[in-house]
Amino acid sequence: MEKICYLSLLLLCLTWVAHSNKANKHKPWIETEYQGIVMENDNTVLLNPPLFALDKDAPLHYAGEICGFRVHSGTSGSGAAQFEAVVLDRSTGEGLVRSKEPLDCESQREHSFTIQAYDCGEGPDGVNSKKSHKATVHVRVNDVNEFSPVFVERRYEASVPEGRLFDRIVRVEALDADCSPQYSQICFYDIITPNVPFAIDNDGNIKNTEPLDSKRQRVHSFWVTAFDCGKNRAQADAQVIVTVKPSCKPGWIGWSKRVEYTPGSGSIPLFPSLHLETCEETVWNIQATIELQTSHIGKGCDRDSYSDRSVRRLCGAVRGELDLLPPPSPAANWTAALPTLPSSDSSLVFSFNGSTHVAVVPDSVAAAVSGDHFTLQLWMRRGGANTQPPAIQARGTHREEENIVCSTVRNDDSFSHYSLSVHGCRLSLFYWPDVAAARPVKFLWKLEQVCDSEWHHLSLSVQFPSVTLYVDGVTFDPALIHDNGAIPSPAPRQRLVIGACWESEEKQKDIVNNTIPESRDPGKYVGGYRGLLSGVTVRPGSVEPHSVVECLYACREGLDFGDLETLGSGMKVHVNPSQSVLVLEGDDIESFNRAVQQVTYRNSLRFATPGVRPLKLTTSLRCFSEEGCLSLRQLEGYLVVLQPDAPQISLSGVGPHLARPAPEFEGPHGVPLFPELRIVCSLSHTVNTAAQVMEGGALMSDAVAHTLDGCEVQPLGEELNLEREELLVDIESLREKGLDIINTTAYIAITGAESISVYEDVLRSIHYRLAKGTARFERRFRLSCSEMNGRYTSNELTLEVNFLHSLDSLYHPSHLLASQQQFLHPSHHSGELSGHTYPIHTATLVCQEQPQ
Repeated sequence: MEKICYLSLLLLCLTWVAHSNKANKHKPWIETEYQGIVMENDNTVLLNPPLFALDKDAPLHYAGEICGFRVHSGTSGSGAAQFEAVVLDRSTGEGLVRSKEPLDCESQREHSFTIQAYDCGEGPDGVNSKKSHKATVHVRVNDVNEFSPVFVERRYEASVPEGRLFDRIVRVEALDADCSPQYSQICFYDIITPNVPFAIDNDGNIKNTEPLDSKRQRVHSFWVTAFDCGKNRAQADAQVIVTVKPSCKPGWIGWSKRVEYTPGSGSIPLFPSLHLETCEETVWNIQATIELQTSHIGKGCDRDSYSDRSVRRLCGAVRGELDLLPPPSPAANWTAALPTLPSSDSSLVFSFNGSTHVAVVPDSVAAAVSGDHFTLQLWMRRGGANTQPPAIQARGTHREEENIVCSTVRNDDSFSHYSLSVHGCRLSLFYWPDVAAARPVKFLWKLEQVCDSEWHHLSLSVQFPSVTLYVDGVTFDPALIHDNGAIPSPAPRQRLVIGACWESEEKQKDIVNNTIPESRDPGKYVGGYRGLLSGVTVRPGSVEPHSVVECLYACREGLDFGDLETLGSGMKVHVNPSQSVLVLEGDDIESFNRAVQQVTYRNSLRFATPGVRPLKLTTSLRCFSEEGCLSLRQLEGYLVVLQPDAPQISLSGVGPHLARPAPEFEGPHGVPLFPELRIVCSLSHTVNTAAQVMEGGALMSDAVAHTLDGCEVQPLGEELNLEREELLVDIESLREKGLDIINTTAYIAITGAESISVYEDVLRSIHYRLAKGTARFERRFRLSCSEMNGRYTSNELTLEVNFLHSLDSLYHPSHLLASQQQFLHPSHHSGELSGHTYPIHTATLVCQEQPQ
């Protein structure tokens, strides 16, 4: 019985104990929010507050103990996958949060998730375990300085003007991939190249520590590095290049002081790379004046190197002009006492001193000009060879008029009078149509050309009462026409004076002039001209056409503009008549630069006058701000015309012997001396080709069309005895061809600019004739020709004329035999010219040049 009671009591206790273990009444408790930190190189999260789970069922076994924590995904959805929570002490409920894998701050710096604690339940198997509420956990990943700075650019370039200090020339920049401000920020930069005049601040701004000099060092190159706030240095340094620009000075860039010109090159650009630098100054008008100074070349520029008479013919002028200042000769001796000056062309330049230098034209010449229709032309340069500066001479220091031409002409039973004179900068024509009746009139022009001490061409056409003046080919109307009032009447005698006027009076003034007529009238020369004159001609009759006047003055060299079609909008070009001054005007710098580069120099003479032509470039700028507008200095340079290749004039096809029976020379027409004459003009010049690799290249000879200006036939030994012999020339044919001839016993000179073929015809037509019974055994002649006023001469052809006599009249039979052999067997010797061989019986003249 007792045993049964014991068992019942034991069962009751066990039941009570079991009932007491099932008393898990409370849920675990944790904080509602935790803040955590974890390092990139660690996985333990340090929480604030620490992770502890409490259970009011403690100290009951199981029910009061914490068995674990569960992690649930937060808003980012990554908490459950990346983090876990473990229980460190079940009785105290202490826990630990850690990451399952390394965290990357650069990928994700912050994480959020929830955590929940659960107890051990009512027994070892965790039956009826209870869970706490969910607490939010915020975990921040702390950065580790694992990245180094990297520069945005490996190379930085900048350019600065010299001579100044700058707060910032260029800014370099480096970036760091770390996520934290501590390690991602660049704390400072450093220039690692020593001894450079530059400094860098912590923001990467580079400045110069001293003014830079482009002449001392044009380019500076150095290296910089960067450090983050964790003291990590940049992976690769950056290079900085600073170019120092010369100080901007407004002006022309690309000016070449020397320009070379090869004759025959046509037109060449003078300033192919010239451009204007305004240093960013805004300008609204640009004007450039280019001056080519050719006053020292002939009469102001390169013109046709022929006589004035030849030039007039080439220009198509009407014939019939009278040369008032011809070269001194037995037939024209009134210029013999006048001083002359050398000239690059073929015209003669006469000097007048205002007193003793006067030329009196003979009455026989002056009588050919009468009436009130005539054209007077001349070249004039005031002041003579050694002139005063134009600025001084323009003031007009001479009180009286200087007479250039003064003429009194008989017209049937009356006299007319005119005089061309200068006074200061005025040119006047005093005209008196009838000395005995009508009153005189005075045509007046005010011209800068009269007093600038330069050569000028004047053409005055009188068709009274109309007068037309051309100066350098440009027409000028009279500025004033008026009655000159009471003027002493000129002496009623025909008289034409160059360089002064004749004024009748009781006492005569002696003038050093060997051409003054012996029957002298009481009077004196007044109003003497001071200066140079050349080519003074007068032609009676109709007025000279304007085209002829322009041709007579035309320069063969000058300034020009390449292509007017390429001229930009708003650009203007003006060239003066002599083409020595070219003016460009525009408002756009780029268009202006292109226009300047199109300015050219041209010289159409194949044999241009070599030498220096000074060049000037004057620039005027107008800005919106007139006070601060740029001022550019005048540029000076020079153009060098190189020595042209010399032409070779070759005469061939003559002799050396001409043997004919004596009776043929005694015929009415004589014997032609040069029936098979040939004239060839060629030019030997140097060429370089790729196939000819030799010093100086090879000599080439090219035949060219050319113009001769004179040939001379001269008897050798004794002069011609006109009683026994003479040279026959068709004078009328020469005049038709526009050629002049001087026929003396010492020589025959044929002059005038004409083609080679014309000269060949004329020379072939020259005959040698003997008077009957005057034939001798031999006579020798020499033939030569010239071009460009004797600048280039031909070879000299010598011809020996043999007279074949009958046997009865021969004193030396051997001489007849020799003469017969010369006649029956003409010589076939050959001559060599410029690498070419010509038979002796065919003659040639060689000159390589384009027609002048």
